[in-house]
Amino acid sequence: MEQVSSNSGQRLEVIVEGDEGSTRLDRVLAVLRPELSRSRLKALILAGSVTIRGAVVRDPAYHVAKGDTITIDVPEAADPEPKGEDIALDIVYEDDDIVVLDKPRGLVVHPAAGHETGTLVNALIAHCGASLSGIGGVKRPGIVHRLDKDTTGLMVVAKNDRAHQSLTAQFADHGRTGPMQRGYMAFIWGVPNRQRGTIDAPIDRHQHAREKMAVRAGGREAVTHWELRQTFDGRDGKPVASLLACQLETGRTHQIRVHLAHAGHPLMGDAVYGSHFKTKAGQLGVQSKDALTALDRQALHAYLLTIEHPRSGKLLHWEAPLPEDLLLLQRALEAAV
Repeated sequence: MEQVSSNSGQRLEVIVEGDEGSTRLDRVLAVLRPELSRSRLKALILAGSVTIRGAVVRDPAYHVAKGDTITIDVPEAADPEPKGEDIALDIVYEDDDIVVLDKPRGLVVHPAAGHETGTLVNALIAHCGASLSGIGGVKRPGIVHRLDKDTTGLMVVAKNDRAHQSLTAQFADHGRTGPMQRGYMAFIWGVPNRQRGTIDAPIDRHQHAREKMAVRAGGREAVTHWELRQTFDGRDGKPVASLLACQLETGRTHQIRVHLAHAGHPLMGDAVYGSHFKTKAGQLGVQSKDALTALDRQALHAYLLTIEHPRSGKLLHWEAPLPEDLLLLQRALEAAV
C-alpha cells in the first residue's frame, strides 16, 4: 500500500486483502486508508476520483474483490474559508497532528453571524499555515469542541483528518470508556451542601429565549460532576460564594452554566444564566465587588485537558492556571474585604 500524504494532490493505491470485514468499496477504503474520513472517502467516490482496475467507480456500495487494485486521486486541499488572520495565541503544545491552546476571554471559536472575522479559526489558519493538511479536503483546523466567547482555557484542535476522527470519537465518549478528561474551575454563588456531587439533567433550547439553553424534559442527556474546592465569606462573615472543580461527562452547549444555575448556584458574572443573582454582589466586600465588576464575564475556566494522542496513542495531560482576572477575583474573595 503506497504511503503518501492524504491531502497533497497525489495518487493513492491500495490492494484489497479480503480481510477488511466488508466488500463494500467505502468500507474497505475506510479500513485501508484510515487517515481519510468516511465522509471524505464517500465524496471522493461520488466525484469519480476512485478507479478499480482502471474503471471509474462512483458507487460507495460497489462490491470489491480480493486482489482488486483501487486507485484514489486525492486533490490538493483547497484553500480555507475564512482566511487566516494574525491573532496572538497562547499555544501550550503543537505537533503535526494537533494544536493545544489556552484560549483567552473574548475570542469566538468559529466564524458565525456577527463574528465573521477575528475568530480562533482565523487565528489558527494563519498560525498553522502549510502544516494544515486538510479536514474533509479543506485546509482548515478541525474544531472538535468549543468554549464560549468569554470562557477561558484549554482547547485541542485537529490539523488533519486522522486527528479529527480520533478526537471526535474521544469527545463523543467523554471519558466513559477512555482516558479523555475535561476539567473546569467555576466560581459560583452560594455554597453546596456537600463536598461533591453530580448534576444529571437533560438540556435543550430554552422554550422562549432561543439563544439560551435550559434544563428541559426530553432534552439531550447532560451530566456534570463537581467537587467543592474553596468557600468564600461575604463582608458579614457568612458564606457567599464557592470555587468548584467540574468535569464533563457530556458536552452540551453552555452545559456547566445551565447545570449550576439549575442547581441554584449560577456562575459569578454570568449575565445570561445568573442575572437574578445580581443582588448577591451586595454581600461582597468592596474589593470582591470591584473584582467581579472588572471581570465582566462568567467566572469559568477550562483548566484541565487529558487526551489520547490520535497517532501515537500516548496519554497527554495539560493544566492551565487561572487567568489574571480570575486570580484577582479569587484573591479578593479570599480577603473578604
